[in-house]
Amino acid sequence: MARILMIAPEDDLLTALRASPLLESHAVDAAAGAFDALRWLRQRPYDVLLSSPTTRIEEDLAQLLAVRRVRPGIRVILLAAHTTPDEVIAALRSRVFALFSPPYDPSEIADMVARAVDAEPFADGIEIVSAKPDWITVRVHCRLLSAERLVNFFTELRSDVPESPRDDLMSAFREVLMNAMEHGGGFDPGQVVEVSAIRTERTLVFYVRDPGPGFDVEDLPHSAVSNAAGEPLAHAEVRAEAGLRPGGFGLLLAGRIVDEMIYSERANEVLLIKHLA
Repeated sequence: MARILMIAPEDDLLTALRASPLLESHAVDAAAGAFDALRWLRQRPYDVLLSSPTTRIEEDLAQLLAVRRVRPGIRVILLAAHTTPDEVIAALRSRVFALFSPPYDPSEIADMVARAVDAEPFADGIEIVSAKPDWITVRVHCRLLSAERLVNFFTELRSDVPESPRDDLMSAFREVLMNAMEHGGGFDPGQVVEVSAIRTERTLVFYVRDPGPGFDVEDLPHSAVSNAAGEPLAHAEVRAEAGLRPGGFGLLLAGRIVDEMIYSERANEVLLIKHLA
């Protein structure tokens, strides 16, 4: 059984997390505030800490130093009333596990908490190469957990963008990132995918480069993009024979979501472009 500590949680969120099937075998405790949380942490080991939704990220990151002196291996998830790109970058640099701002979705938070519980020993998996609010470049290790965490951070990074175009682009980005990790990196944690997220005045852009040798975009029998007309599931048999996970629709869906999807010559580099109104 894992232990999860929430600092000054909203009653509805605390109740929802305690009732979540994903966390039913774990203990979810509530501390009254930051000092009370440190008292709890000194008394017993906790696996995951969720910050108070009433404190600023700057305060949370300052407290994180004290928390890690008491419990060095604890995974920290920040709940923030609002986020700015600078704050998201600071959270990434501080090796925060995940970050959420309102409206809170208890099921999404419960899922991330469950992932944090299972991430033992926790290896961060996301390395910042360079970062400024309108252009951030990272190296992300080829593991599913790292992909899900990066999608979480990049969603918050662009919290200043209307929800509809942002969420559409994030869906496309996740599919391309997973494809890069699976086919370019073989889901080998020793391999890394390089990712850049760029915001211009009128567009959102993602650049993804995988470590693989590349492929022929016109010859992808394991992907739905290669299906002949009238055979929407032809690729599924190819994937099953090759031992690949179910799916194969990612590139097809991504291409329909974004306004432009551009491959390099070797096709191990992809640009996703979403125009803003």
